[in-house]
Amino acid sequence: MNNNFWKAGHIPTLFAAFLYFDLSFMVWYLLGPLAVQIAADLQLTTEQRGLMVATPILAGAVLRLLMGVLADRLSPKTAGIIGQVIVIAALLAAWQLGIHSYAQALGLGVCLGMAGASFAVALPLASQWYPAEHQGKALGIAGAGNSGTVLAALAAPLLAAAFGWTNVFGLALIPLVLTLAIFSLLARNAPGRSPAKSVADYLKALKDRDSWWFMFFYSVTFGGFIGLASALPGYFHDQYGLSPVTAGYYTAACVFGGSLMRPLGGALADRFGGIRTLSGMYALAAICIGAVGFHLASSMAALALFVSAMLGLGAGNGAVFQLVPQRFAKEIGVMTGLVGMAGGIGGFLLAAGLGAIKQGTGDYQLGLWLFAVLGVVAWFGLQSVKRRWRTTWGSVTLTAARV
Repeated sequence: MNNNFWKAGHIPTLFAAFLYFDLSFMVWYLLGPLAVQIAADLQLTTEQRGLMVATPILAGAVLRLLMGVLADRLSPKTAGIIGQVIVIAALLAAWQLGIHSYAQALGLGVCLGMAGASFAVALPLASQWYPAEHQGKALGIAGAGNSGTVLAALAAPLLAAAFGWTNVFGLALIPLVLTLAIFSLLARNAPGRSPAKSVADYLKALKDRDSWWFMFFYSVTFGGFIGLASALPGYFHDQYGLSPVTAGYYTAACVFGGSLMRPLGGALADRFGGIRTLSGMYALAAICIGAVGFHLASSMAALALFVSAMLGLGAGNGAVFQLVPQRFAKEIGVMTGLVGMAGGIGGFLLAAGLGAIKQGTGDYQLGLWLFAVLGVVAWFGLQSVKRRWRTTWGSVTLTAARV
């Protein structure tokens, strides 16, 4: 990144958006690395465990739309503070009152969905400060808050083994409160923000076919990332008999790769074009996930393929959001909510679907292959629109960014 990027926007806000997103993702994902221990104590089936870890993803998907409306009408900073307070209150209640049933675990998952809705705050907050040619890098950095999943995957199983999984909710409050204070001090709303969008604006956006393409593309990249991140602790435990802590280490390696590649994916899209970058990432992810489905005897081989797939999905996340602001510059708040919601729904379907397929067939193979096929479909979908995009809104006569 050159000096022009660092001078183009507001660095304290970019850092605050990243930190807020990072810690929000950590708690949004918290039930995933704790799933094996919670399921053992609450005597959950594989399908119930899958639905438990998928519930925060679905709730986050729906709440992203609400948070997007709040960010439009109030401001991204104000919406972020409101969301963070709600998450802190939910964790405090879970810590003090405990989780004693499957229904209560699902209820906590719904509340943690507000943390997943941070997507609709962090990305517009950063995006509105930066010009078109730097959108990929700016949104890649803000979106690298996906790395919060690494913190949860590494720390949560260890802390649960040492102090009990209920106390992990209390320990998570410490960094969350600190982050709320930092975010409140550093984040600034961009000057000259677009007027608040109405419900009609959302309905209007849904009438544009490109909206649906972006929602589909992100449901595969981000949905694949967060869905696999939530399901992998259980997958490694079931498939290879790994302990919750070791399964957490394996999962952390996977999500670290995906998180690292999000800003790099945005930078690659700025350099080579979002369509070209995204096409390569879909191909990589589909090949690797398809290969994992062949009953690999070695857990290390499966780990290597999952890491490679997550690298592709993470970079794909950055590439999608290099393209979205080019196509919908004036509707970025609306589109962040819609596209983010679609990504969350994709993650819910993948995490819950893998659990249901494992429960029904005794194997994860069919679920993995179905997701790989979806990646292939997304690749062909991208090829079908690239010519139109590059000759209309992505034309060099209309934008300085590479599409």
